[in-house]
Order: sequence, then C-alpha cells, then structure tokens
Amino acid sequence: MTSAEPAPTPPAPPVPLTALLARRDLGLRLLAGPEDVPVHWVHTSEMADPYPYLLGGELLMTAGVLLADPAHYVARVVEAGAAALAFGVTPVYDTVPAELVEACARHGLPLVEVPPRTPFTAVARALWRLMAEARLHELRRVTEAQRSLAAAAARPAPVPAVLGALASRLGGRAALFGPDGTESAAAGREIPAEAARALRDLVRVLGPRAGQGPDGRAGSAGREPGPSVEALPKGPASASGDGGGLRLAAYALGGGEGLALGVATERRGPGDHTIAGVAVVLLSLLTAPHRGADAAVRDGALVRLLLGAAPAEIAGTLGPGPWTVVHARGGDGTPFAAASLAAALGTPLVDAGGGGPGARGWPPPGAGRGPPARRPRRVRRPRRARRPRGSSRAAR
Repeated sequence: MTSAEPAPTPPAPPVPLTALLARRDLGLRLLAGPEDVPVHWVHTSEMADPYPYLLGGELLMTAGVLLADPAHYVARVVEAGAAALAFGVTPVYDTVPAELVEACARHGLPLVEVPPRTPFTAVARALWRLMAEARLHELRRVTEAQRSLAAAAARPAPVPAVLGALASRLGGRAALFGPDGTESAAAGREIPAEAARALRDLVRVLGPRAGQGPDGRAGSAGREPGPSVEALPKGPASASGDGGGLRLAAYALGGGEGLALGVATERRGPGDHTIAGVAVVLLSLLTAPHRGADAAVRDGALVRLLLGAAPAEIAGTLGPGPWTVVHARGGDGTPFAAASLAAALGTPLVDAGGGGPGARGWPPPGAGRGPPARRPRRVRRPRRARRPRGSSRAAR
C-alpha cells in the first residue's frame, strides 16, 4: 500500500550572494565572477564530476579532494547551472588553485574562498537563516499588498485605484487592455516604447482576444455567430517575458470580455505573481460583463461598508432597492448600526439567528418602504396516539 505524498512546500526566495559575503563572521572572500547572483540552496560535493548531483542555482562547496582538471570541473559546474562555487582551503589545499580562479573568471562563475576557521555547515546555516528572513519579509509584503488592493477596490473609482495600488506595490506600471489589445487605463511610471510594444504583443497571446465574443467565438459579444464560424482556441491565462530592459507579465481577466492586465517592472520578486493574482481577481469582479457603471459604484460601496464606513454615508450610493439587511455585525462581534442602515435603505431588518418579525431590533426606525416579512407559522408536534388499556408495550 502506498501513501499519498505531501504537497511540496514552495521554495524560499533566493538570497543574493552579496548577503553571504557581508557576513563578517563567515569571512568569505570573492575571488572571481559577479557577486549579485541569486543563491537558492547549498550543496557540498567532493565528486570529480558533480554535474549529475546538481539541480541548478546552488552554492556548490568543495575542498577539492578529487580536483584533477580545474578547467573541466568548472565547465561541468557551469553546465549544471550552479550559482556559485565555494572552495575551502583546508585540508587539501593551502590556497585556492590559480587554474581554478582563471577558469571561473573565464566562465563568469562566482568563486568564493572559505577560510580554514569557517566550516561548510556554518555557511549553509547562514544561508538558511537568510532565506527564512527573506520568506518572512516576502509574506509581509504580500499581505500588505493584499490589504492595499482590497482598500483600493472599495474606492469610488475602483479600477484606476486598483491599478495604482498594484503599480505602487510592484514598483512599475500596471495597465488594463481592452479586447482589441489597446490600453484603456494605466497607472505607474511611463515605460520605454519598446517595452510598451512588447507588453502589447504579450497581451495578444492571451485569449479570448479581439474579435471574439465572451464564449470564445469570433464575432461581437451578444451576436449569434453564423454557421460558418468555428470556435477559436483560447490562449493561456497568463504570459511573461522581457522587453525594453523590463520584466513583463500579462494576465487574462475572468468574465469573458477579453480584458487583460499588463504589468511591467524592473525586477520580478517571488511574491509579485501572487500580488498580481489578487489584482486580477479584483479587476475581474469590477469589470464583469453583467456589471454597469452603477453596479461598479454599488459594489464598491458595499466593500466600503464591510471595511467599516458609516452606514449613512454608504446608503445614498447603493441606489434604489429593494434591499434587505439580513445580518450586520462588526469585526468584534457586536451589532454595528444595523437599525440605522436598514432605516437609511428603507428595508426590513432580518436577524439571521432569530428569523424576521419579533426579533430584537424589529422593526427598525423609518423602515416602511420594503415589504414586511411574514411571521413564520408555528409548527406543532403531532400528539402521540394513546395505547388502549390492557395492551402490552412493545419490546425495545
């Protein structure tokens, strides 16, 4: 019998090699190659050819026990995709071999010297701690971005507000593209023309795109396609690439209107995709096909009410009913101006726990425009039939 494997844990954000070099307690020294490469994990190997045992992105640590051909060794390490090479000068070598330094410089592979007083385990432990700190920082950044986007969606003009919050959090530009691939709204800093063209090309990869209805067929939305029109295949939900020196990403919005979100940033963080995903969900709700301008304002007002806005301030924005306040409680579990909200909307007040009329707070002051709810009829339990005298009780 086999057991189900647990879900894999998302990898921690990589740590720049500069963060390890900055640790004075380790005493590491860069001998060749760049210092700003990202390191995903640490691996120690004394194999003459470590290629089969590397996944890529690791800091490979070795003391050179089986180092016979430094040039060939470095070529294999680079081919495996290692981020950097750390060489311990004990117990085999007193100094880092010059041939190894030259080979790393030629291939652009960072080479770090590990002093005799620093064990390899100390380097690995320092990297894991830095990764844990980076993960915590990223989680906080994503959480703060989610709150910022949710608050932006509750503003009177939610779509531009969400784009502005997203551009601010990612440090770039966020744009909403229409079904024809043209930019309809944008926020953030301007980007080069080359990057703008590349972003538009990336958006066109998504589907359904221009000329397609909400069902993915050619033709305008709401018009039944002719018999000669065949369904067109839908594109991917998201796409990413580079252009104009910027990192680009495009996301198709839900709702079948062919809208898409485009993002351009200088760098791409581990949590950027999650933050953009929150914006995609919000924008999909704010631009759904069944929504008009009034619906967008109405739903934004409801979100503002959930976030704690005064009922009297929101009631005028919600528009004509009929409305029914079913349940109204604050975050601390206490009723919050439920009667005043119902009075402002002219609606009955229904307690989810107590039913309708007769519940505490019924009727609210000023309520009268909404139809009164009927009092639920009392359900009577049927009487048990009497046993005739002299009959025996059935055995249980």
